[in-house]
Amino acid sequence: MSRISLIPTTVVPGEVVSLTERLARLQVLRVAFVAVVLAGASAGFHVDAAVQRELWLMGAGYLAIVGACELVRRAGRRASLATLGGLLLVDGVYLAWAGYLTGGTQSPLRFLLYVHLVAVTLLASYRTGLKIALWHSLLSMVVLYAQAAALIPTRESAPGTLPGPHGGVSALAIFNMTAFWVVALVTAAFSSLNERELRRRREDSDALAGMATEMEQLHSPDEIAATLLARLERTLGFGRGAVIGTRDGVALLARRGAGELPAQRARLDGVVQHALITRGAVLARRLDPADSPVAAALLPGAERVVVLPLLAESQLLGAVVVEHPGGRGRRIERRVVAVAGQLAAYAALALRNAWLLEQIQRMADTDGLTGVANRRVFDLVFPREVERARREQGQLSLLLLDVDHFKDFNDAHGHLAGDEALQALTQALAAESRAIDLVARYGGEEFAIVLPGCGVQESLEIAERLRRVVGAMDLPERVSVSVGAATFPSDAPQAESLLRAADEALYASKRGGRDRVERPPAVLTATEVTR
Repeated sequence: MSRISLIPTTVVPGEVVSLTERLARLQVLRVAFVAVVLAGASAGFHVDAAVQRELWLMGAGYLAIVGACELVRRAGRRASLATLGGLLLVDGVYLAWAGYLTGGTQSPLRFLLYVHLVAVTLLASYRTGLKIALWHSLLSMVVLYAQAAALIPTRESAPGTLPGPHGGVSALAIFNMTAFWVVALVTAAFSSLNERELRRRREDSDALAGMATEMEQLHSPDEIAATLLARLERTLGFGRGAVIGTRDGVALLARRGAGELPAQRARLDGVVQHALITRGAVLARRLDPADSPVAAALLPGAERVVVLPLLAESQLLGAVVVEHPGGRGRRIERRVVAVAGQLAAYAALALRNAWLLEQIQRMADTDGLTGVANRRVFDLVFPREVERARREQGQLSLLLLDVDHFKDFNDAHGHLAGDEALQALTQALAAESRAIDLVARYGGEEFAIVLPGCGVQESLEIAERLRRVVGAMDLPERVSVSVGAATFPSDAPQAESLLRAADEALYASKRGGRDRVERPPAVLTATEVTR
């Protein structure tokens, strides 16, 4: 037996915060930065009045820039993207200068750098977070060396803080820088995982939406099956695959790379049967021909196989079998199987609708009692066949058959026996007809047979053979038919006149004693035929 295991097929969709909402949250964070800095300045932070006044002025200028950028952001999406990068640089400058004014590397406001780094990484991207970390580090070094060069007043309170001929960067400054980069790298790592998962979910969502749109345009089971396999390959990386329909036994609808396959009947075993019974996804290391003969015949030598049932509102329609191309030691992600299950569900709904449409169409085109084409189909097909024969300068014959004394048969044996006799008769007619011929119930106990490509002599031979076959049927009482045969263009040049000529031939057969084949009577002039 193949080794199989069930895989859950549910995926919880993730929501991605819009760019507008993320930018709005960053704006709130900037206002909070200013509030924290000004609150610290008011509380003292052991800074003099001049520094407090500078912090207030700098905060007001920063908020003015933020407000102006907010107005630009509201102008459109492109403006939002343009202001995002510029504001992030301004953030770094503001926080670096506020930290410098309140103690440099020992400033109590250094935690704002961490907050800014984490916020940008999570709201923008891990790449942007790393760039911002580099920007903050660069600004910190610029401030340190500017103090060492006496370009700005020294704010560091610990000795040995500044680089120079008699000292170096303090251990505290090195520790702060190292801690900052540890936080930056860890945050970026986790953010990248989240971004990858969100990107996958967005791609999965797009694939499902695209699948739904594609399925709405398809009405052929073969096209639906081929589209499902192509989508599984394109979206999830599956390799070979086959769709197996369980309607009327086993119908092999499509196989990737080999086109359509003929329908056949076979008993489903192994992994396919297990998927159908459990109605859940099944994973197999390989397809064993002895265990799963149908699937193994479709995908010979397949390994790492996923089998998904095709379910539409609790109705089991079949299964899709696909091969995952990964190495033997590589596990198939649960997400992949889950999304494949949802794609299969869309295909199952489309298959059910296609089969229902086929059934409705078949019911509309088929006589309910005898199973052959009805009068509506005859009225559509017959004129087209006559027109084709005219274009191709060929011939076409029409046979009209009427069961002799059928009312007497019903009165003697009952209407149920009469229905069975009509069913047996149509089966005999269909069995003796070619694939291109049209056998239709014309009305009551009268039938029409369209014979493309048949001339006068051949149509008479066919009609005579059909008459003998009907007479030889095993029924409670022998049944005979009267047959009228007419041929285009020798008997009539149009569909309507050809039908009238065959009808006249049928009545001639009845007048001549029934149970015989007749052509249009000689008294039927060309004018009468063509009018």
